[in-house]
Amino acid sequence: MTPYRPRDISSAVNDALADMPVVVLTGMRQTGKSTFLQKEPGLKRRRYISFDDFAQLAAAREDPDGFVATDEPTTIDEAQKCPEILGAIKRSVDRDRIPGRFLLSGSANFSMLRGISESLAGRAVYFVLHPFTRREMSGATKRRPFLKTFFDSPLIPKRLETIAPIKPNEILSGGMPSVCLGEVKNQALWFRGYEQTYLERDIRELSQLGDIISFRNLMGLAALRTGQLLSPSQLGRDAKLNVATTSRYLSLLETSYVAYRLSPYLRNRASRLIKTPKLYLGDAGLACHLAGVGASGTVLPEPFKGGVFETYVAQNLMGILGARWPEARLHFWNVQGRHEVDFVIEAGRPCIAIESKSGTRWTDRDLAGLRAFLSATPHCRAAILAYNGTEAVSLGGKLWALPLGMVLS
Repeated sequence: MTPYRPRDISSAVNDALADMPVVVLTGMRQTGKSTFLQKEPGLKRRRYISFDDFAQLAAAREDPDGFVATDEPTTIDEAQKCPEILGAIKRSVDRDRIPGRFLLSGSANFSMLRGISESLAGRAVYFVLHPFTRREMSGATKRRPFLKTFFDSPLIPKRLETIAPIKPNEILSGGMPSVCLGEVKNQALWFRGYEQTYLERDIRELSQLGDIISFRNLMGLAALRTGQLLSPSQLGRDAKLNVATTSRYLSLLETSYVAYRLSPYLRNRASRLIKTPKLYLGDAGLACHLAGVGASGTVLPEPFKGGVFETYVAQNLMGILGARWPEARLHFWNVQGRHEVDFVIEAGRPCIAIESKSGTRWTDRDLAGLRAFLSATPHCRAAILAYNGTEAVSLGGKLWALPLGMVLS
């Protein structure tokens, strides 16, 4: 068994439990939620209940109010399996609003999200546990994220540590704990089982999906388009689905965190800005599997390489921001037919721009989008070309070339 690795989100969850009566933790299946709830030092002393235990589930369904009638701080894993418990928690919290009473967790599903929004409005705070980031895998969660420090003061550290470039096998493995921590020998087999469980257990049961084959095809096509602008009509046309069905299937992928849309950054003077969102898969390793790229390989094929590399960067940024910088928002920037920037991190009005590059070298041409963004956005604090090399260079005028390994540290 792999030793427990601390997650970046632990401080945020513990702080929320000290202030709010209900804390909700959701995310993709198999991102490590149950392990976090049981092994995170700050949560170990809580009463832990899992509704994977049929006896506990039956007891909660038979008498939900009695089940939650305790003064002991309680963690309920797989809470979505008993929607009745949400009303009971609401009534209990309204009678006694003690911080940290309930910590609810489970793979995101539609009845849970709808029920929480209706039953626990104003009583709960929500967190998403993303796949493992590079920071978490290297055991660097005690450090302040580099991006947050750089945002406050754009300077290169005087003493640089050895920066390890991102290798193809890191992207092929993604951030699912069982895979990226080496707990399974056959990654392809694990991802195939994950896909089957997701389709047969989560999607079929919760959404009454009839045509599972069409949904699987759309999911594969979405993986092939990860990191690209989303066109539901084109995606549906390729999947031989109408727009309504395509939109419904995309909604299912998003609600379960298998995919998400990244919205464009529109707060600047540039004209002809793209307003269409980008589509990303929630985990680069899963994207590779669904796209038919073998997890045992060492080379990412073109043209898929660029999109999945960007997906890996987005996956890490989402994990860092969600856990350690929740007030920040992640966007992209695109001026139709002219310039684009992969990521814009916005915290209030100030922002920083990041262009990711899979190569170990860069040229002046790679800076064109960042320069255009700086020109159109005076309140941008820094523009970073995050390339897969090892040297950090100040290029003047708020422009930097930094190792991607440093940016994600």
